[in-house]
Amino acid sequence: MTSSFYLATKNLNKVLEIRNILRDKDILVKPAPSDISFPEETGKTFEKNALLKAHYLQKFLGREFVVGEDSGLVVEKLGGLPGVLSARFAGEPSDDRRNIEKLLDLLAPYKDIKERKAKFVTVAALIFNGKEEVFKGEVDGFITFAPRGSNGFGYDPVFKIYETDKTFAELTMEEKNRISHRASAFRQLAEYLLNKVK
Repeated sequence: MTSSFYLATKNLNKVLEIRNILRDKDILVKPAPSDISFPEETGKTFEKNALLKAHYLQKFLGREFVVGEDSGLVVEKLGGLPGVLSARFAGEPSDDRRNIEKLLDLLAPYKDIKERKAKFVTVAALIFNGKEEVFKGEVDGFITFAPRGSNGFGYDPVFKIYETDKTFAELTMEEKNRISHRASAFRQLAEYLLNKVK
């Protein structure tokens, strides 16, 4: 088994969230070295982008276990947008507030919450010893009419989950990590590392 992997991201919020998700698994999540700049994400799917990031980081780290992660919001009425463009939906540089404003503007014609169906998707791609393993997590919900809550990041303040009347940003980290798309994908990955990798 392995007890650590490098995460191919510069987003420290993601590193901290994934560490929290896996804190009971005895797996150390290490951030990418600070001097590495990742290339533009050109993949058309979350899986392609996750693999792109993992392969790029592994070029610098050799035989280390490397995980690329790509996540995004998929909104039914917007034909799947923002999708792989989630982080830069309102343009570069990435800005959570502007992304949310653009999303709410586009959904303004839809006054019924049932018309505002969405899902969060995470793909975690593990690379080791020339092998690739991909794990996917999803969670369904709706886009609210205005941001609510101060926790989390990204689209968390406008994503209301089925199970409660709360947005992700109104949940504690522990509550979010019991049900989130990222938690689902990374728990699958952890079980694979702990049980399948020798």
